[in-house]
Amino acid sequence: MARTRDAVEAADSEAADWFESLDPERVDLRDAAPLRAVMDAADELNGAVIDAKARLQEAVAGARAAGFSWGAIGMALGVSRQAARERFGERPARPR
Repeated sequence: MARTRDAVEAADSEAADWFESLDPERVDLRDAAPLRAVMDAADELNGAVIDAKARLQEAVAGARAAGFSWGAIGMALGVSRQAARERFGERPARPR
């Protein structure tokens, strides 16, 4: 969404007014380390999930290349043959 020069200037002025209204005596100066720990843990978890998904995709591709059926792969995953195929099977090309 494009913004007009007036809208940008108004937002800039509003931000400057807010900044000037801050009272250092009333600002919450607690140590943010616990919040940083939450953010770091979430980042680590997200990275681990992405890595695990990639490993699972590779493992399924390897099982298929080794000749295992979608039924066997579904059983290993605890899902139906159809669910395994829908999740990991080749996706048809979209029409243009």
